[in-house]
Amino acid sequence: MAKIVVVTGGAGFIGSHLCDLLIGKGFKVVCIDNLITGSKKNISHLQKNENFEFLQKDVVKDSLGIKKADYIFHLASPASPIDYQMYSEETALTNSLGTIKMLELAKKTSAKFLLASTSEVYGDPKEHPQKETYWGNVNSFGPRSCYDEAKRFAETMTYLYIHKYGVDGRVIRIFNTYGPKMRKDDGRAVSNFINQAISGKPLTVNGDGNQTRSFCYVSDMVAGIEKALMTKGTKGEIFNLGRALSSG
Repeated sequence: MAKIVVVTGGAGFIGSHLCDLLIGKGFKVVCIDNLITGSKKNISHLQKNENFEFLQKDVVKDSLGIKKADYIFHLASPASPIDYQMYSEETALTNSLGTIKMLELAKKTSAKFLLASTSEVYGDPKEHPQKETYWGNVNSFGPRSCYDEAKRFAETMTYLYIHKYGVDGRVIRIFNTYGPKMRKDDGRAVSNFINQAISGKPLTVNGDGNQTRSFCYVSDMVAGIEKALMTKGTKGEIFNLGRALSSG
């Protein structure tokens, strides 16, 4: 019998690619998404697959009705600056109450759990590049805190459930990702550069131009996400996921 995998935020950019990968490996995938920022178009090709189930539900407000799960990938959250500033309250609640709900599900079903966190937990870092042991430099009271601080809280709750309840959990911190299904209006560097190049406008570079970014292709990203959860011995670990070489 196929193992059951729950993917929250599964109709989003990265989540939908993860669903593709998991279906291709023979898992039964339960995709949960409230479609605030995700899109049914991203998963339309999977709808007729007998191993794929889509639940249009909110991980904070709705009863999910899931009784069995072997693996849980918790990716649900607005992730681009445009989205999490437009949906600031939803972002904070999804990463706090929503994370607790998914950790409770992992606890009840004995499922292996992965929290998709973000490089934004490092804030405006003083250390370059950032190691997983770096504590960050984050503003807890500002326009980005609904995302940065909520993700830090989600990491804290994951740590708590690992050490207090024995949940088999781990955390990944996602760096800049690009590829098919990426929204052209998501407000991030790659999409902004492409839009500006197409329209013949100068590329917008904030700061002095010496900044570097780690850009990772989405298929490589989801391969890393899947490996972080499925590999033995990763309980309690944190992984930065991105490209090894930075672009400047």
